[in-house]
Amino acid sequence: MSDLFSVFATAILPIVAIAGVGYLLGRRADVDPGPLNTVTVYVLAPALVLHSLATTDLAGGALARIGGGVVAYSVLMLGLAEAVGRLRGETAPLLGAFTLSSTFPNAGNFGIPVSAFAFGAVGRSTAVVYIAVEAMVMYTVGVVVASRGRGSRFDGVGQALRVPLVYAVAAALLARYLGVVPPVDSAAMSTLKLVGDASIPVMLLILGLQLARRESGTTLRSAVPASVLKLGVAPVVAVGIALALGFENADVARVFVLECAMPAAVTPLVLVAEFSPDGTDGRVAEYVSTVVLVTTLASVPLLTGLIVFLQAGVVF
Repeated sequence: MSDLFSVFATAILPIVAIAGVGYLLGRRADVDPGPLNTVTVYVLAPALVLHSLATTDLAGGALARIGGGVVAYSVLMLGLAEAVGRLRGETAPLLGAFTLSSTFPNAGNFGIPVSAFAFGAVGRSTAVVYIAVEAMVMYTVGVVVASRGRGSRFDGVGQALRVPLVYAVAAALLARYLGVVPPVDSAAMSTLKLVGDASIPVMLLILGLQLARRESGTTLRSAVPASVLKLGVAPVVAVGIALALGFENADVARVFVLECAMPAAVTPLVLVAEFSPDGTDGRVAEYVSTVVLVTTLASVPLLTGLIVFLQAGVVF
């Protein structure tokens, strides 16, 4: 019991507290998270990615395994969620919303802070690599899933190429390969770290603001199947993938599993709304919003227990 309380107090409570401030601010002042999200996507998050990857102690093999693991996890969960959705009789666009919500975790503005608090620098570096690869998968394969029944399915490639995270990853890896990364204590790297570190609290504030703006008319019961897949099945799939990949660093494997176990991301709502022929249907927004809300609230005790389990080294 003391371990559970300690993990909750050190890894989960700070996240809940900052996101809670964002939620209260959104409810009282109706703050639009759009501008903050833009600053995060185009400035803060790329700085975090660039600094973390350029200075990480993770070896090239670990980076490759994380990337391969994200792709494998996404493909397996998309296939499983698609099958479950069809068995339940879902049809587009709700089938796409169900599949995407069950698969993609909120690995960014929820996953990075939790991983950093739970596993320190390794947690943050691993989470950063995770979201970079996940962004590529979401804006390619995710768009294919969301756009069924509508023209071209490859508009997502162009979307992915406009995500600054992609170029931050490329720049960091190139700098490491060429051996031109500035010293960690240099003015350039200190500035980059300062900007990147700002992304973590801002991401959590955005999460709270987004939850405060959710108008959820969908019954909570309808969100249960997707929530079970996201919070119950996804971590089991992630453990199997991590064991198959054979991570040399146990903490990297643990963070990979933790990232996969995060609550549902908001991005599926954007994808379905943008690319589905019926994406403007209000049912889709209500459904995804409900899944995000349910999984985010339910994840607090579940992630606390999962972190205790992972830190105990039961599997890795």
